[in-house]
Amino acid sequence: MPDPLKSRLVRHSPSTGAGGPDVWGLYEPDTGSIQYICADPGTKKAALIDVVWNFDPKNYCFSTESLDQVLDLVRDNGLEVAWVLDTHPHADHVMASAQLKQATGAPNGIGALVPKIAGIWADLYNMPEAFNPHRDFDHLFKDKETFRIGDLTATVMLSPGHTLGSITFVCGNAAFVHDTLMQPDVGTSRSDFPGGKTAELWDSIQNILALPQDTRLFVGHDYGGPGRDEPQWEATVAEHKLSNKHVKDGTERNAYIKRRQERDATLPLPDRILAALQINLRGGRLPPAENDGHHYLKLPVNRFD
Repeated sequence: MPDPLKSRLVRHSPSTGAGGPDVWGLYEPDTGSIQYICADPGTKKAALIDVVWNFDPKNYCFSTESLDQVLDLVRDNGLEVAWVLDTHPHADHVMASAQLKQATGAPNGIGALVPKIAGIWADLYNMPEAFNPHRDFDHLFKDKETFRIGDLTATVMLSPGHTLGSITFVCGNAAFVHDTLMQPDVGTSRSDFPGGKTAELWDSIQNILALPQDTRLFVGHDYGGPGRDEPQWEATVAEHKLSNKHVKDGTERNAYIKRRQERDATLPLPDRILAALQINLRGGRLPPAENDGHHYLKLPVNRFD
């Protein structure tokens, strides 16, 4: 029997009416990432959120299984892509934003504070002119900004902590909360990357948990959990407040910060981070080809010991 944690699973969370979207989650097993399609059931307009461009860190080569799977699902359900969105510049996978924009003609977007993240990493890579999010994204979303997915209204929440510029997309009774919360039996995400702050992550999570109790929260990653060998990515606000092992009701802020920082101190860098960020901060584009026609990445040495 196939291992669910190594399989490309797809689940549909149907609209419950009253302005709620249809949501498809597509599990990417190499990085434990969840990719999302958020669609208006009436107009069939859709947003693609946090889609993966597959990258093999052993052989430094790319493939398109994940983004192809997303586009196949779009086609099979008669959807029209209105937006290509990312919640933040991902550290553990390469974003498919540029390729999806080219394939669909839809504009791509990310948070308005990503230029500040780009500045931090331009220094770490010693590439002061490398990144220009204003060039590589069609829209940089501000906190509390609204936009349309068909007849549905989506709202942006600034959700710093994992990165300083992470954003959450709230559409009806669905919220795409990326690398803030994990599933309730796992807890929350790390906050130790450059620009991340644990106290800000706590505050962002509290803002998310202040949404209506029946809001469906869709997380960015899952790797299984205690006694659970199948990926999950959806739980309600009420379920997190009842049982999230890091932030359930009754958790004290200082206790959370201490626990999260102690855990983060034990974690290595993700194996794709140094490659992924210099692509993701270009909107999912490789660096310009050099005079031999090939693309090259730059890796800082002894900057994270």
